[in-house]
Amino acid sequence: MSEYTIYHNPRCSKSRQTLQLMTDNGVEPEIVLYLDTPPTAAQLKKILAKLEMSARQLLRKGEAAYKEGGLADTGLSESKLIAAMLAEPKLIERPIVVKGDKAVLGRPPENVLALMSE
Repeated sequence: MSEYTIYHNPRCSKSRQTLQLMTDNGVEPEIVLYLDTPPTAAQLKKILAKLEMSARQLLRKGEAAYKEGGLADTGLSESKLIAAMLAEPKLIERPIVVKGDKAVLGRPPENVLALMSE
């Protein structure tokens, strides 16, 4: 089992580029196709803590589900935003790469280089 996990969407160019960058550097991460198997609320909370981000920061604001769900409402709680992401996993920004107690967003893909050098 790899010490790295990538929450990956193979249809996303940034996700593919991040995975390629990792494999080009000798890292074979565990791949989680999060659209097929979304994280649980507890897992997503842990990922957010590792990213040092709020749920709002991880939301894909260009998705139709963002607008339809009224997620621009700044009064929504962290737990409501997490619930929205679990109900519609495409709202989760991608790719997310996790190693131990740290994580980075692969936007740009080069963000993973710092994580891999630790």
